[in-house]
Amino acid sequence: MSKASIIQKLEQGQQKSQVCDFRVGDSIRVHTRIIEGEKERVQVFAGTVIARKGSGLSETFSVHRVAYGEGMERVFLLHSPRIAKIELIQEGSVRRSKLYYLRGTSGKASKVKPRFRSKTSRAALAANNAAVEVSGAELNQEPAQASSATNES
Repeated sequence: MSKASIIQKLEQGQQKSQVCDFRVGDSIRVHTRIIEGEKERVQVFAGTVIARKGSGLSETFSVHRVAYGEGMERVFLLHSPRIAKIELIQEGSVRRSKLYYLRGTSGKASKVKPRFRSKTSRAALAANNAAVEVSGAELNQEPAQASSATNES
């Protein structure tokens, strides 16, 4: 076996099996786990996806939002264990793969046109999101069980 095939097998084990299907231009809500000392909480970052880069385990996406008149941008690793779940709020219709032009805009200029789908594709998308939430809930239970096992010892 070559080094590349060994690395590829290791990466496949680390990747999430269920990932929310979203594109550039979509409005999403990203739930991230924040660990402060011994406490863990979930922080939500909502905005428009302006870029997706990479592939495999190192795939990233950038989310842009305007809050209190200031533009904010955050880059997330798609397969990070810190991401609890990704919710699709609204699908956007864009013709670019990178929406960096949204950085300098505000108000109505920073809006992305919504993309309309047929009822069947919306139902399939809702089923996919439900499956992702279920697998995310299973992932949330595993660390809690592991920490309770260490507390008992």
